[in-house]
Amino acid sequence: MKAYGSQEMVAPLRRVILKRPQEAFISEQNIERQWKELNYLSRPDLQNAIREHQKLVNLLQTAGIEVLLLPKDDRTGLDSIYTHDPCIVTDRGAIVFQTGKLSRRGEGPAMEEAFHHWDIPVLGRIDGDATAEGGDLVWFDQHTLLAGRGFRTNAAGIEKLRQLLDPLNVKVYDFDLPYWNGPSDVLHLMSFISMLDSNLAIVYRKQMPAPLFQFLEERKVQMIDVPDNEYDSLGCNILTIAPRKVFVIRGNPITCSRLKEAGCEVIEFDGQDIGYKGSGGPTCLTRPVLRS
Repeated sequence: MKAYGSQEMVAPLRRVILKRPQEAFISEQNIERQWKELNYLSRPDLQNAIREHQKLVNLLQTAGIEVLLLPKDDRTGLDSIYTHDPCIVTDRGAIVFQTGKLSRRGEGPAMEEAFHHWDIPVLGRIDGDATAEGGDLVWFDQHTLLAGRGFRTNAAGIEKLRQLLDPLNVKVYDFDLPYWNGPSDVLHLMSFISMLDSNLAIVYRKQMPAPLFQFLEERKVQMIDVPDNEYDSLGCNILTIAPRKVFVIRGNPITCSRLKEAGCEVIEFDGQDIGYKGSGGPTCLTRPVLRS
């Protein structure tokens, strides 16, 4: 079986990269030094984070998904628990990113070292003046990538992605993201859309660029709306492990009810210390390596 290739968001997930709090947060002292500077909502509790993360790993493994764990790396900080952002994995290998968030610049090189260890080739890199983060990139289908242009992913990064993906017959559509709470906050394209099936997405449409809404409408994608009071609790941040089979952070009952009404199987997990406090949900915590 092929070891890599993930140019989709809803095909069955086979291999995924995570990083445990033991290797990302490291210690209570390390958390204390970093959490305010990194703009976390509140201070993560290391021991609870370890428990929450292990339960997430167990749920993924129970679903038949191979979990690869990133090692500790001195070039990275608390945010490295969010393995989705430093790269994407195409059918021809990984594209490693220079992140828009300066404090996360060590994550790309650390991820690239791990790829070599796992025998995953590197197709290319986003570097120089170009920046990109995985949270700004949504595979609509195998040959269509949606990109958000904002504080984390810039125009040069999107143009470099186009160049790297053109030989794979991938078309990149880019959309301007709103200012929202400014450059210190995290606002990715995936902050307000997650694909649940080829014709189903969950959205927070108040933040959606009008051209993105029109793109989805033209392709007859059904949209489930996240209620206002469940946006901040990461109701829109959903990991799809198979068509209409999804992981959601516990604490979003209206969102879960709407998902079930649309025929989704919903798996909830506790994510206060690994997710909510750092504004990162199940998609952020996982970097898909293989879907098939």
